[in-house]
Amino acid sequence: MSMDRLITKILETGNPTVAGLDPKLSYVPGFIREESVKKYGKTLEAAADALLTFNKALIDALCDIVPAVKPQCAYYEMYGWQGVKALYETMAYAREKGMYVITDGKRNDIGTTMEAYAIGHLGETDVFGETQYGFLGDCLTVNGYLGTDGIAPLLKVCEACDKGIFVLVKTSNPSSGELQDRMIGGQKVYEVMGGMCETWGAEQIGKYGYSSVGAVVGATYPEQLRELREKMPHTFFLVPGYGAQGGGAKDVSYAFDQNGLGAIVNSSRGIMCAYQKEGCDERDFAKAARREAIRMKEDITSVIPKIAWNK
Repeated sequence: MSMDRLITKILETGNPTVAGLDPKLSYVPGFIREESVKKYGKTLEAAADALLTFNKALIDALCDIVPAVKPQCAYYEMYGWQGVKALYETMAYAREKGMYVITDGKRNDIGTTMEAYAIGHLGETDVFGETQYGFLGDCLTVNGYLGTDGIAPLLKVCEACDKGIFVLVKTSNPSSGELQDRMIGGQKVYEVMGGMCETWGAEQIGKYGYSSVGAVVGATYPEQLRELREKMPHTFFLVPGYGAQGGGAKDVSYAFDQNGLGAIVNSSRGIMCAYQKEGCDERDFAKAARREAIRMKEDITSVIPKIAWNK
């Protein structure tokens, strides 16, 4: 079970966090960008090369202390097919280093189109009678607001290929309440979506009690996070919004169950750009990322129960 593998990695590292790899060129140290431009000129190839070099150094610095990475597809797609190739190579490198990979694509469609997304990102693609993995993610973020038609194709692939999904439930952005806080028959929209996640995952529950269907619930709404944790006992949470978006350790603590499991907390800019915040030599960017990852781990684990961690 995919979520079991994630939770096992969390327990092995003692760290319920994920490093978001959402690189802009402005995040990449100048010396890396300059080397890439020397090789490829001011081209998309140079941009992709700089992103990949940056990512690999971050992965090297984090792989023994952070259980997972979460590359956001958009930051690679903006550099064309060259950027998508860098995305694939980033995922492959993280997997090689033993990290769990969450593909942040927020895909959303129905029927054969959603089947194509599911197979492309999580499953095996038929290529002239042979099957191959298109991308190397263990999990994919998805938008469930088209209903079961958009999720059912994913569930088949999750079961067949031991993969997972994270469904948007209560997102961290300021305007999320415009839709997600609206009422439907006495429940808020995000509550309805949370209940649907529990239903969708009911047939694929692993040894830790969590299903292959996870939920994205933002740290910027701690009361809703607490409420949803109680109502969604079998749904593992991916929690954005820590750090740069304003969420703190106390806020994210509501995502965890009584055993200290049930969630993984994301930090992207906080880790990637730690060297800029510290003001250290840009050539020490990977060491700065490691320092920030350790600080984040200590911050979060200081406020959650760790009963299961000691077993």
